[in-house]
Amino acid sequence: MVRTFGLTHIALAVADLERAFRFYEHVFGAVAVYWGDDFIQAQTPGARDAIVFERKLIRPASNGGIAHFGFRLQHPADIENAIASVQESGGTILSQGEFSPGEPYVYFRDPDGYEVEIWYEPPTPIDLLSGPFA
Repeated sequence: MVRTFGLTHIALAVADLERAFRFYEHVFGAVAVYWGDDFIQAQTPGARDAIVFERKLIRPASNGGIAHFGFRLQHPADIENAIASVQESGGTILSQGEFSPGEPYVYFRDPDGYEVEIWYEPPTPIDLLSGPFA
């Protein structure tokens, strides 16, 4: 077994680097850590993640099997703020609700058309093995 911090990054092909970064900055508090001519690498506060926005004029016609990617809320009450942030930033809500009582979710499309999920679930047994859970 290889020890890692888990699945920690995604690279997104985007038409407009600034627009893509600003959306994730507004919704998730993303902070740019590296800028290049054709990419911006960002991280979200308190996580070991990386979101890389890569300027691509033509995206592949297929999603390569990726249905969506998600961001897990620390507190279920934050779902309404998340929905408002998505809408204020130009995202399109696809669906919202609860997987079970107290476990809210929202699926949306970002300005480049990627499907993203924000959801809450209580700590799992694996989460608890990783140390304190906020």
